[in-house]
This record gives sequence, C-alpha cells and structure tokens, in this order.
Amino acid sequence: MDAVLPVASPRPKMRMKNAKPRRRQARWPRLATRSSRRTALRFTPYAWAKLLFLRDAGSTEVGGFGISSANDLLLVEDIGLVTQHATMASVEFDDISVADFFDRQVDAGRTPQEFGRIWLHTHPGDCPRPSGTDEATFARVFGDADWAVMGILACGGAAYARLHLAKGPGGDWRLPVEIDFDTDFPAADPEGWQAEYDANVINVDGWRGLGFDAAERLAQSRWFDEGPVLPEANTNQEEPA
Repeated sequence: MDAVLPVASPRPKMRMKNAKPRRRQARWPRLATRSSRRTALRFTPYAWAKLLFLRDAGSTEVGGFGISSANDLLLVEDIGLVTQHATMASVEFDDISVADFFDRQVDAGRTPQEFGRIWLHTHPGDCPRPSGTDEATFARVFGDADWAVMGILACGGAAYARLHLAKGPGGDWRLPVEIDFDTDFPAADPEGWQAEYDANVINVDGWRGLGFDAAERLAQSRWFDEGPVLPEANTNQEEPA
C-alpha cells in the first residue's frame, strides 16, 4: 500500500511559548544487549487498542505519529493524528497540521524524539510490508533524523516495524512488534478516538467500506487477543535499502 507524506522538512518549525531556550542532548533508542530483553517496538495496551480502532474506523489507510515514553523511546503510549487526505492506498499529511501537532507536543513538555520519530500507518489489506512509496517517503522525510521507526499495521493483525539509525552505529533493524502489559495505561476511549479520526481523516476515495462500527467492533472483540503478527520469521538486522 502506498503512503505519501508532504515533501516539507521533517522537522516543522516549532514555537516555544513562554519557554526559555534549553539545550537538549540527542537521545537514541536503547538497543537490547545479551543480558536484556530483545529490542522491539512496543505498545501499551491503550496505544495498541487505539491503533486497531483507527485501522477499522474507515476503508482507507490512516497515518499518525507514535508518542513514546520519555524513559523508553520505543514504547508507544499514544498515537497522534494530523489532518490527512487518505485513500485505500495512501495518506498525505497536511503541512500546517503537522507543524501544529509539533507545537502542541513541545508545549506539553515533550521532545521531538518522543513524538516525531515513530511514523505509524495502517494498510487496509492483509499485507504490512512497506510499498515502494512507503520506503521513498520514509527515506525522504525521516532520513535526516538521527533515528526513526516505520511501523505498519495491516488487517488481521500482521505488523511490520523497522528502526533506522542515521548516527551512532548506523544501519537498519527489523523490530518485533509487541504489546507491553507491564506498563500503566488508561482505559480505552473509543468516543474520543472516533472524534479524533473524524476531525483529521479525510476520505478522498469516498468509499466508506463495509459499514461496520469501529467502536462496536472493539467492544465485541477481545482486542488484546489480536496481537501483532510478524509477516515472516523475525530477523533483527536488515540491510539498508
């Protein structure tokens, strides 16, 4: 499936309101060592349920930014949507909406590493593998970032994630996708998620799909049983494209 983001700079200008300039040290995701658990893109149950809800809320792709823990950059705690024109094969983010999203996150005290490095989107089909356009977009928009992750969730739960390091050790690593039940998390909020979806996702195709209600589907299903399914046997390191 194709996903298209704006050609604009991956780091929109952000206004620091009533805040003194601060120097921040660059941070990178922690890679697992032999004595620690494997490196993975992890979701809190709240974030995973929200991603499933957004995937099923319409017939198109949906894209957003993973908002991660300040203490664990590969632990996604929430997903932020921006205004986007979506089809069954692509999403195109609105530049101004992306800049406003970055502003709100900075005003909330977060750093860009916590909200602007994990690009998530869904595929309406059952294949989570990135398309050629996905790869080109990831390289163009996030290629200059010190690190970034592309994550894709397809129908049926198949998932794909890849970490790119532009600095430090460098290279690309395929990541397992996991739900972390050891973290604290809020209750599901399907009404709020639906409002966020309606306010941001513009269906360019016009086709509304099969007409099921995402909130009803979430309520009737054991959503936590639809865990991520890797499309192939896991291999941690992958040669750069």
